[in-house]
Amino acid sequence: MSETTVAEVMAELATLEDPKMREANEKRGDDHGVNLGKLRAVAKRLKTDQDLARGLWATGDTAARLLALLICRPKAFEAAELDAMLRESRAPKVHDWLVNYVVKKSPHAEGLRVAWTADADPVVASAGWALTTERVAKKPEGLDLPGLLDTVEAEMKDAPDRLQWAMNHTLAQIGIEHAGHRERAIKIGERLGVLKDYPTPPNCTSPYAPIWINEMVSRRGGA
Repeated sequence: MSETTVAEVMAELATLEDPKMREANEKRGDDHGVNLGKLRAVAKRLKTDQDLARGLWATGDTAARLLALLICRPKAFEAAELDAMLRESRAPKVHDWLVNYVVKKSPHAEGLRVAWTADADPVVASAGWALTTERVAKKPEGLDLPGLLDTVEAEMKDAPDRLQWAMNHTLAQIGIEHAGHRERAIKIGERLGVLKDYPTPPNCTSPYAPIWINEMVSRRGGA
């Protein structure tokens, strides 16, 4: 894909820039001002284009990288390429979309999950825990659930924010999906108190694991 096409897309993204949206996004660490609905509309028009996706990613621009993640072909990336992309993804939205829209669909997901979970960089490790949460819910066979609970119990309280959030999601998911580990998951959540006082809007479920677990189990009829 020619650089001109990348330049054309970048020019279009510039016309979608909204200073007020940028200001709001930057409070969350996302340095872009493009409405995500409009960004998705651009992606729908462009359709899947791996070369253009790589070109947009290479610009380093957050809006362009989000668009790249929407038009890329997830299975076309090698594991080393995904690893490098994750380590470059410091904007939370880029990080989340890369993990959820691309890595989870990659044949390299499990290998990256194992490597990232053990990484010394807490942002990289948070991606490993996000992939672990996915496995807890969809393919738990072979996972050491008691071992995961041991790690959460020992490390979550003092983990940096993004890693703590991801570990907490794994804790809650174990409690929700696996009745045999539910009581212990709830007790760990109660003892650590992580996110207990997190401000939760009305009609939303608290991220505090004991409340989250009980709410989701109740919705499923207590199973």
